[in-house]
Amino acid sequence: MLDLLPDLFDDHADKLSLAAPIFKDYGGNTIFHGEIVTVSCYNDNSRVKELVATDGSNKVMVVDGKASITNALLGDMLAELAVKNGWQAIVINGCIRDAGTIATLPIAVKALGCCPIKTEKLGKGEVNQVISFANLSFTPGQYIYGDSNGLAISKALITF
Repeated sequence: MLDLLPDLFDDHADKLSLAAPIFKDYGGNTIFHGEIVTVSCYNDNSRVKELVATDGSNKVMVVDGKASITNALLGDMLAELAVKNGWQAIVINGCIRDAGTIATLPIAVKALGCCPIKTEKLGKGEVNQVISFANLSFTPGQYIYGDSNGLAISKALITF
């Protein structure tokens, strides 16, 4: 399968909300879906680091980095740990780094862009709060779907 969202919208448009097209694909995978787990942080990826170390089976981490372009919230080491722990994807309203390496990993990563500067780890940020960006509100426990065509969410799992 090379495309997911066109078929989902053809069959389930009434159950889906489409994100604004602000993301670029960086991971080795582009098609994904899973349960939403949220992180809210600004130039501190402490909570992202904690979450990638947990079981991410059938889950997608959605990170609101407040659209910061001054620091990367995900790099190759955290992305590799996310793969090891079964995360399906990471969507970041902010930047990543190590884009060349992340492109080789079997995980989907969507972000606004790249920045080579890492964050400080100050232990700041919140997990599993409702966050909003890209004209959507992301609620923990809802479902997210993505491919090269974009990103969409639904309140309940859509089978396909």
